[in-house]
Amino acid sequence: MEKPTEKFWQLRLEQMQKQLKGNNFETFIAKDRAEATSLILHEIMPACKPKSVSYGGSMTLKSTGVLEAIAAMEGVEMIIPDDPKLSMEDKIERRRQGLLVDLYLTGTNALTEDGQLVNLDMIGNRVAAIAFGPKKVVVLIGRNKIVADVETAMYRIKDYAAPANAMRLDCKTPCAVTSECVDCSSPGRICNHWAITEKSFPKNRIAVILIDEELGL
Repeated sequence: MEKPTEKFWQLRLEQMQKQLKGNNFETFIAKDRAEATSLILHEIMPACKPKSVSYGGSMTLKSTGVLEAIAAMEGVEMIIPDDPKLSMEDKIERRRQGLLVDLYLTGTNALTEDGQLVNLDMIGNRVAAIAFGPKKVVVLIGRNKIVADVETAMYRIKDYAAPANAMRLDCKTPCAVTSECVDCSSPGRICNHWAITEKSFPKNRIAVILIDEELGL
């Protein structure tokens, strides 16, 4: 067989799409980041017609360039939660405002084979928005985020994703120095709020875009 790896991921993502749809998530498959961006701009946004948009921290999301495209649109207010010019107090307020937007974009830390989203947050705005608040949520997921089950997802997050993110963000935490989680009590700890999203409620409120690339941590 030619290109067995491509065939493998095609079948795996189709299986994941079936699981996610069974859990009431609206689900798309994109061959790459460009196609994921096109799905948001030309299918999801015309369907939900958002007047306000915000987002949660996600390397996958930011790598697509879709935030810049939306920010340039007329008639759409972009609530930017991580503007470096803002004070921490103002950044928190922006995150509060982001819970009431029409469209919220983010990623996930892990996706289980039975179609559950598993996330761990520092502040909690991202997991809060996935659960409730924004009228429509879009979660972009690289194929590398797929894991066997919730236990494996939680291990992956604490053993790899959280320490790597702490390093990326220059956090003053033990894991940023050693690469190992010690369940610290550091003021800069980024592991505070777990959320497991088993199903989308209402049906199709959460849209998942499975991207056939390895993206994010």
